[in-house]
Amino acid sequence: MHIVNTVFDLREAIKIWRSSGESVAFVPTMGNLHAGHLHLVNRAKKSADRVVVSIFVNPTQFGVGEDFETYPRTERDDQEKLEVEGADLLFLPAVADIYSPDAKTTVTVTGLSERYCGASRPGHFSGVATVVCKLFNIVQPDVALFGLKDFQQWTIIKTMVRDLNIPVEILGIDTVRESDGLALSSRNNYLTVTEKKVAPKLYQALGIARDAVLTGNQSYADIEQQAHRFLQQAGFQTDYFSVCRSHDLEKAGLDDVDLVLLAAAKLGKTRLIDNIYFSR
Repeated sequence: MHIVNTVFDLREAIKIWRSSGESVAFVPTMGNLHAGHLHLVNRAKKSADRVVVSIFVNPTQFGVGEDFETYPRTERDDQEKLEVEGADLLFLPAVADIYSPDAKTTVTVTGLSERYCGASRPGHFSGVATVVCKLFNIVQPDVALFGLKDFQQWTIIKTMVRDLNIPVEILGIDTVRESDGLALSSRNNYLTVTEKKVAPKLYQALGIARDAVLTGNQSYADIEQQAHRFLQQAGFQTDYFSVCRSHDLEKAGLDDVDLVLLAAAKLGKTRLIDNIYFSR
């Protein structure tokens, strides 16, 4: 696996592949890689001739008081995992390689970015959209892969690509979970031993709500309220639990068929997100 730190070196490597007619898949990450990330890399290998992975802890998507400074950085271990998984190139830029000191341009997907996680983390999705747009311009992949654990992020990236005519296919890959249902996340490392036993109840709440939607015997508002109570009794502080249309994340109506249940809640000091999408 080739490791590069600068935009110039990355583009030189990709130029060689392109001259041979090879396609490129891209997996952007913030490192501290787990089995979910490696699953994306494995799927990327099936989607293109070459696979580029980036590790960049993006400062612009962290708000005041969030965990940018303490976010786990495990580059050596990450490199070893990517070598084993068969990635072709690892892009490890510094902040100065991605953002110029006087940068004035940001990307915001209005309407989608201000709700749910965006309401609790103002500016977060602008930071995400901006860095992903920049990485797409740098790598210029044919296809990019994102985990569906952050369904809102995936929807925002898809919308950005559509609206800005960025020539990349966006693939959403199903969430990888522990045997107890807990979605894999770098932030799971923040959970205490006791909290890790409680954390799967977030996915359990989503499953109960999905089943309630499919029976059709309750209003969506009642289903959301019951989920809030279930999570509160389990020890969570619920941020949101919403029944939404999957294509635009608006509140679902009874005539909508393709749905996603979006949830975010704090357990102790750790904020967890999860979702279930389905058709009724």
